[in-house]
Amino acid sequence: MTILFSAYLAPVQFYTKLCGSDVVVEDRGEHFVKQTYRNRCHILGAHGIEVLTIPVEHSCGQSMSKTPMSDVRISTHEGSWQRRHWHALRTAYEGTPYFDFLADDLAPIYERPYKFLCDWNGDLQQTICNIIGLSPLPIVSLKYIQATASDHDFRQSLRPKNPTIDPSFSPCPYYQVHTPPELFVPNLSIVDLLFNAGPEARLILQSSMKTT
Repeated sequence: MTILFSAYLAPVQFYTKLCGSDVVVEDRGEHFVKQTYRNRCHILGAHGIEVLTIPVEHSCGQSMSKTPMSDVRISTHEGSWQRRHWHALRTAYEGTPYFDFLADDLAPIYERPYKFLCDWNGDLQQTICNIIGLSPLPIVSLKYIQATASDHDFRQSLRPKNPTIDPSFSPCPYYQVHTPPELFVPNLSIVDLLFNAGPEARLILQSSMKTT
């Protein structure tokens, strides 16, 4: 069993787990972890890597580090964050080969109101899996999952800062509109792969998976 977390426009490495595992469980009972892919993603624009972060609310009397992911609410104090994020995506990728083709699938999500982070992440993930042709979607667990020795647990190792070496992942380069091939930037948000590679996305995911 592969154990993942709820993620915002997760990186390519995350989607190789969805592509290459028979049983995938998304743990929404785990506690929220700051500065991770749970509420942020990395995209590539004309001026380099840009981080998009979803603002979240602090529960009254409870620290975010003790809040289950299923209870994490999106902050209502920054009402324009969705507009800013979509503007950033459009600015970064409107010159890519497949932005116009895929924007109609993603843009409506950036116009809907959401209360909970997992609901937002889940709708984006389902849309992206449909585009790539990945199925079935992960099984959602509202209770914390205690991993066993036979499980592949990526809840702590798959993170932007100090990631653990993953011998099952070897990023396959693809065309990126803002960089020459020799300066390929690996493991960005899945949208970087989708907007640049379009229908080749699934093949690139499969080529990025190594047998261990």
